[in-house]
Order: sequence, then structure tokens, then C-alpha cells
Amino acid sequence: MPVDRTAVRDTAKYLRQIRPIDPAEVSEYVPDQPDPRVLRQLLREMALELGIAEGPDGLFRPAATGPFRRPFDGVEGLPAAYDRELEALLVEQYGPDWHRGDSGAAIRERIERLKADYFAGRSVSYDWDLALAYAIYHLADYYASTQYLLAELSREGLVPSQARILDVGAGVGGPALAIADFFDVSNREPDSLPVLDYQAVEPAAAADVLEALLGSGPRNVSVSIAGETAEAFESNETYDLIFFNNVLSELENPVETAERYLDLLAPDGSLVLTAPADRNTSIQLREVERELETRGATVYGPTVRLWPNERPTEDCWSFDKQPDITVPGVQATLAEGADRAATVRNTSVKYSYSILRTDGERRNDLALSRSNVAMLGEMETHVGSRIDLVVAKLSRNLAEDGHPLYKVSDGSESENHFAVLVNETELNQALRRADYGDLLSVTNVLALYNDDEGAYNLVVDEETIVDT
Repeated sequence: MPVDRTAVRDTAKYLRQIRPIDPAEVSEYVPDQPDPRVLRQLLREMALELGIAEGPDGLFRPAATGPFRRPFDGVEGLPAAYDRELEALLVEQYGPDWHRGDSGAAIRERIERLKADYFAGRSVSYDWDLALAYAIYHLADYYASTQYLLAELSREGLVPSQARILDVGAGVGGPALAIADFFDVSNREPDSLPVLDYQAVEPAAAADVLEALLGSGPRNVSVSIAGETAEAFESNETYDLIFFNNVLSELENPVETAERYLDLLAPDGSLVLTAPADRNTSIQLREVERELETRGATVYGPTVRLWPNERPTEDCWSFDKQPDITVPGVQATLAEGADRAATVRNTSVKYSYSILRTDGERRNDLALSRSNVAMLGEMETHVGSRIDLVVAKLSRNLAEDGHPLYKVSDGSESENHFAVLVNETELNQALRRADYGDLLSVTNVLALYNDDEGAYNLVVDEETIVDT
């Protein structure tokens, strides 16, 4: 007979007020006294609804409240456990010599084809073999980029301790693993633990890889996967965070699809769009961001809107870059003996992203005035002059050699603007040291126009002061 969920719910609500909840004790109050292992799973599923979290001792206590924050020191690489799980799937599919002979050559060819289709803008239909190849190449870098994004969202107070997260187009699970690990606090004291309801939307065979790698997730993370397309998915729930991870370029109508999900946000929730850092997908992400803004969304960050009634219209190729990760074991193994080993290695962590909200909140909610600083949208009137600016830093160093070069924006520009650090001093070194997305106050910078690049250069020299 099915378990009386109402009785389980009522018992848990009562016990949570007086002592930690033991599934064995709950069983005594539920008709037919179900197996405590069944009740444990039910309590995990109800954890967010009941506001409880399961501790390392197996008891459930009131979950933490308020924003969820945790120490974060960056990502060295894909955790070894996931690397082993992925290799186990490869061994199961192709045998212990999966990386050699015909199977190894076929996997490398699939990775090459995936990359070629991606850069050509062709859609890809995933079967099990292609999903495994995709996981070899992208699981690690997507895991890393999502961890960095979650750390940023957490620092901003945008991740609640009791969170419901929707992952649209979840793929083979790089973001899913990153999210689950971010909330995994197995080593923390049992009091005030976070709890997460993670839901994935993924219709392809990639979801089978995701499910195999993620398993049941950490004890304080409830996992469910909807095998539907992003366009078809519907829900009566609202979500604190909705991720579109590297999927916009694969959607036929990305703006309309993403707009639907704005309606599924909690009142203080965030829609997070990500894309690879290449020019086409990065610029497309900004186009989607700007179109959603015209339809009522607010751009929280990292791009800015610092001038009243002004919006940027330039081709915004903006991305963040983090330290390279170590080569995943499956990539190193597949590269053994390959003629072009580098083609199967992917350790770069570069990504474009946008955070949108429906409550009007922005990371940098300023309203600049021409009486204090110049506007980038009027830069043609300042060429050859030294001016003062307030801008956001929207790149790491873009110069391969020569003077460091950084994309900057104030949200009014119709052409690209780059700050060029020609002479670093103690008073302007903040330009180099600032993080991606940080606001900069720039005093006495020289404005020039670069005809070759069709962009403005803002020359930061010994006469320039930069503050964060």
C-alpha cells in the first residue's frame, strides 16, 4: 500500500519543533508503520517543503535560512569520482580498451564532429555514443564554470539556503554536478544545513549520462529529471535560480523560450544565461539579454545600465576567464597515441553569462550625471581630451602581447570601448586588479578612436587614476 504522505508530513512538522527527526520514530506515527528507509526517502523529497535538512547522522533538522554562503577557493579540475564514473560508462559501452583502436578513433571523430557542428551553427541530435563523447570533452569545463558562477551568485546573496533550482537543457550534467557539489555540506556540523531541490530539463540521451553520473545526489539535495524540451516544459512551481547553461544557441526561438521561464521565477529569483566564450554565442547571449530587457526583465549583471534611459547597442563580446583546470583523466587517456591529442583536451574555463531578474534589482544600481562624468555613448565629442568616467570592467586582459587591454562599459555605448593600460602606476593598478564585472571610477583618461578596430581606446597612463 502507498505510504500516507499526509501523515508523514504532519508527523515531521510536529517533530521538527521539538527534536531531530528520526525516520524510525516517524514510522511509529504513520499507518502500517512503513519501513524507515522508505520514510527517509520521502523526507528527502519533502525537505524543501518542510524546511528540513538531513545531517551526516541521518537525522533531519530545521534547514538553514537566509542566503547560502560557503568557502570557495576556485576549481582545480573535475572531481576524480566523476572522472571514474564517466570512464566506467565508457568501459561498459566500448570495453576496457575504449580509448584504443576503432572505438577510440570513433570517439575522437565524434568530438571533432561536435566541435565542427558547433562552430558551423548546426543543430546536433544526441544518441548515447555522442552524449558520451560530449561528456568527455565538456563535462569538466562546464562543471568548473558553473561552480564559479554559483560562487559569485552566493557572494551576491542570490542563492537561498533553501533553494529550488531549475536547470534547462541540462546536457550530460556538468552544471548539475557543480550545483549538487556546491550544496554538498556533508562535512559540516548538522545544525543549519542548506537544502536543495534540483530539477533538470533534458530530452536527449545526454540525460542518461547526467543521471548515471549524478546518481541520487548528496543527502541534502533532491534530484529530478524531466525528459522534455525546454519549449515543452511546464511547471506549477517557482524557482530561486533558473539556469540556461550553454543551450541558447541550440534553441530555435531562444528569446521566446527564455521569456517563458521568467514567469517561473520566485519574486526574488534569478534567470542565469550562460554561453561559451566564442564570438558568435557570446554576442547572441547579449542579444537575448537585451531583448528580454525590452520585455520587462532587469539585467542584474555583469553588464551595466549606469545612465537613465540608456541601453547599449554595440556587439558585446564579453566573457570571463578563470584559471585552466587540470586535464581530466578520460581526456588524457583518449589523447594517448592520438595524432592530434590536443583536439580532445579541453581545460580552458571561459564563459559568457547574464543574470536577469523581475524585481528591478541590479548589482550596480547607479544613476550617473553628465555634470560628474562623461558618457561612453557621447565619446565622439571627447576624442583627444582627458575625461572622467565610471565604467564596468567586462573582460580579463584581451591583449596577447603589448599593453594590457580591457573591455569596459557604462551601458550607453553604441561602439566598443577598451581601456588600454600603457603605463601602470600605484594609482591606476586597480584596472588590472579589478575582477570581471567590477565598477571602476576612472579619472583623467585620454579618449582616442581606433580606426582600424572601429572602437574607442581609453588610454590609462601615469596621469590616470583608477579606483574600484
